Amino acid sequence: MSKENPSSPSCSSSVIRSQNTKLTLTPYFFHLYNTTAGSRVSVFPMARSPSSLHLLFFIAFFSFSVAYPCPKTTHLVGFEFDLVMVQHQVRGIIHVIDDCSFSVRNFDMLPASPAVTWWGAAGYDFDNMTRGFPVSSQTLTDAVYANDSFIVSLLPNITWDKIAILAIWDPPTESDFGHVIVKNGSLGDPDSDPSLSPAPAPGYFDSPAEGVRIDKQRTTFDNCKKLSDKYRLRWTLNLGGQESIDIGLEAAVGSQEYMAFGWGALNAESPSMLNADVAITGFTEDGMPMAEDYFISGYSECLLKNGKYQGVCPDMIYEDSDPAKSVNNTILVYGHRIDGVSFVRYNRPLVAVDTKYDVPISKKNAMTVIWALGLIRPSDSLHEYYLPQNHHGSRGERFGYLTLNVSEPWNDCVGPLDAENKEDQDLIFADKMTTLLVTTGPAMHYPNPPSPSKVLYINKKEAPRLKVERGVPVTFSIQAGHDVALYITSDPIGGNATLRNVSEVIYAGGVEYEGVPADPTDLIWLPDRNTPDQVYYHSLFGEKMGWKIQVVDGGLSDMYNNSVLLDDQQVTFFWTLSDDSISIAARGEKKSGYLAIGFGGAMVNSFAYVGWIDNDGKPRVSSYWIDGKDALSLHPTQENLTDVRCSIENGIVTLEFTRPLLPLCSGRLECKNIIDSNTPLRLIWAMGAQWSEGPLSEKNMHSATSNRPVRVMLMRGSAEAEQDLRPVLAVHGFMMFVAWGILLPGGILAARYLKHVKGDGWYRIHAYLQYSGISIVFLGVLFAAAELRGFFLSSIHVKFGVTAIVLACIQPVNACLRPKKASNNESSSIKRIIWEYFHIITGRSAIIVGLVSLITGLKHLGDRYDDENIQGLLWALILWFVVGAAIVLYLEYSEVKRRSKASNSFKGTWVLGNDENDSTDLLESIRTSTDGESHMLGTMEVELEPIHR
Repeated sequence: MSKENPSSPSCSSSVIRSQNTKLTLTPYFFHLYNTTAGSRVSVFPMARSPSSLHLLFFIAFFSFSVAYPCPKTTHLVGFEFDLVMVQHQVRGIIHVIDDCSFSVRNFDMLPASPAVTWWGAAGYDFDNMTRGFPVSSQTLTDAVYANDSFIVSLLPNITWDKIAILAIWDPPTESDFGHVIVKNGSLGDPDSDPSLSPAPAPGYFDSPAEGVRIDKQRTTFDNCKKLSDKYRLRWTLNLGGQESIDIGLEAAVGSQEYMAFGWGALNAESPSMLNADVAITGFTEDGMPMAEDYFISGYSECLLKNGKYQGVCPDMIYEDSDPAKSVNNTILVYGHRIDGVSFVRYNRPLVAVDTKYDVPISKKNAMTVIWALGLIRPSDSLHEYYLPQNHHGSRGERFGYLTLNVSEPWNDCVGPLDAENKEDQDLIFADKMTTLLVTTGPAMHYPNPPSPSKVLYINKKEAPRLKVERGVPVTFSIQAGHDVALYITSDPIGGNATLRNVSEVIYAGGVEYEGVPADPTDLIWLPDRNTPDQVYYHSLFGEKMGWKIQVVDGGLSDMYNNSVLLDDQQVTFFWTLSDDSISIAARGEKKSGYLAIGFGGAMVNSFAYVGWIDNDGKPRVSSYWIDGKDALSLHPTQENLTDVRCSIENGIVTLEFTRPLLPLCSGRLECKNIIDSNTPLRLIWAMGAQWSEGPLSEKNMHSATSNRPVRVMLMRGSAEAEQDLRPVLAVHGFMMFVAWGILLPGGILAARYLKHVKGDGWYRIHAYLQYSGISIVFLGVLFAAAELRGFFLSSIHVKFGVTAIVLACIQPVNACLRPKKASNNESSSIKRIIWEYFHIITGRSAIIVGLVSLITGLKHLGDRYDDENIQGLLWALILWFVVGAAIVLYLEYSEVKRRSKASNSFKGTWVLGNDENDSTDLLESIRTSTDGESHMLGTMEVELEPIHR
């Protein structure tokens, strides 16, 4: 027996035996047991080095215990139970000695609080466990227990018939670290809960033999081998019936890493992973365990080449997913992630039906086995299966080979695995201007078992750990129901701890902070310098519904002036603008191996920034230009990035950098990556399992990405999702085409080429077309502004459009202010002449600017949506303008001929026509020579028409 402690790698316990007595001395306790009389056993704390004074005390106690033996009336005497692992990597075997005591052997447990004790309860549910009772005065100290054995004495008033559940319990947090079921009691059928061990019914054995094993937990195996400091292999050989082997893989790795183990190819000259039969185990993005049968046909990720799959691929892929061929011989039994340690148990036959991709396992002879740890890429729309990435690292640390005989007993696993980061639940950062949605849901993976059936969810995540910053207000939108009142407390259990005579501090919230989705209630909490580093969010009406809040002095919210959530609320974007540069940060809201943000409306033709941690643990941020949808289309750039930082916390990647607004270079691609603070910045994001500095491949492709870009207004500190407004903008464009391409030019042509028609028909046509065109222009503008939720002068198209609208609106105002026309015997006034020229110039300028606005509008639509049809529409519009110009030239030619004919017919027969109304000269740019002469001579102004046309 041994025990690890901070001062010594291994401290052996001492055992003193006599004929009927065994005295065990450990660094923390001494244990005395009369093996014949079954006397009551007591456990006393002692110094790490037993002294003669302790020995004298032991002898005195030994004499007392022999005189008062403990009976063995309970039917549980001799039974053994495996501890169910719940927290702190608890393993061990409980052996009932007599009515007064039990022994514990092969006991493992990570350090806990000094208050952890042995606990009894009537049933394994939240109410029974929290209303339980201590069964022993012994406490389990905050040291590491490593394969320890000792004896525990029950309290004088405790008997086995009162104990249905025997647990290792932490009273301050009401936490269960591990337990066994010693009696069904009020629990009912224990098999209904897979985490509970079955218990013997009274009278199940009339005379139980010593050491009758009631249950072997799924975390317990016959053998264990240390593969590396962080990776262990456990196995149990099953030779009864269909011969099989149960394998347990256990590693202190991240939740996004796989654990691989398998058998090398038979008759291989040297250890190799090629043609090996392996099981890939780990956890899905939803936290569910997985174990799949893979075959290694090449040293690469599983890829389809020339119609065949090569690499590390599932057996099912090679056989074209035919279930009838039974190629998947790895059967998942159980899996969990506890305290940052992954554990997966699976079963496979020694000799499988599949002889092509499975290696037969010998039950007698030694065989070569292989193992590896690495990142795994989740399934996506292209791959329905998980893809193990390269293990990287050195041999013996991240991968290895060894010779193993599964029939030989082996156990070199001493103590529990201890992960560096034990916080495994979801983490949410509470940034400023971000609302946290509080609801309730079922307790599926509550971090502090046992828990009530209903717990708090924040942003649809079950009881996540929150991280807040002092001085940054946190807003909770409470929609959890009227039976849940949110409050922030110093007590880890909650439920109005003051009613339990517990001294607690309430920092925010209370009985009035409850609400439903139809009528939510907001709670705004401002952590300050007096707020402790750790507090808790809970419900005032129920215990243990929430979890921890980590309070820090400063973070991204303090460092950056603005922040927005990007598409799907999976990435938060931070920035601070200065005169000539911008400081940027981005943080993912889900676990990944790298995070990328891109400047653009789509992956293609965008500039991307990728943050990750390389194999040496060095933070990296690199920039790329993307001109395609495959890995070869990512081209590294040489942007001037400063203040580069990248970190990963609980699998959440955060990248930071500073760059100039205007790149200080020319001639390179990245020199075009200009940020205009007055123009919305379009942002997209992507996440994946693994990134590398060298040549990229399909293994670096993303597993999650944004569905649409978000337009971030850098100056205003706001953002909006870029919606697919092509139908709306198409209607806007069509209305503008009708106005600027048909109606308004038609009104000008009527005033120019229809004046020779008798009457004022030309004027009516001119006025109706102009007013109709202006009305449609305003309708189109309002239609687009309403859908775009604003009116911005940021693009060239909008600037030309506004200019054209202003020029068009001047025309009706100008018409209302026109000076009176001169009498027949008077010449036109200077005001009238100026007015006519102004009216003509502004009208024709409006048409020219409007046509330019149509062209820039099509180009703007194409740039926004990368629409391939825009080019065709642009050429069609240009063709329309060419046709219109040809019509104008023809009309102008006809007008010249008509006037020439009228001039030559002056000697013919003419009749005196009536004077037209004051609108006759509107938009008439060329005054006839007779008009001029008539005014100069002071004669009456008339209009002559030939009798015969």
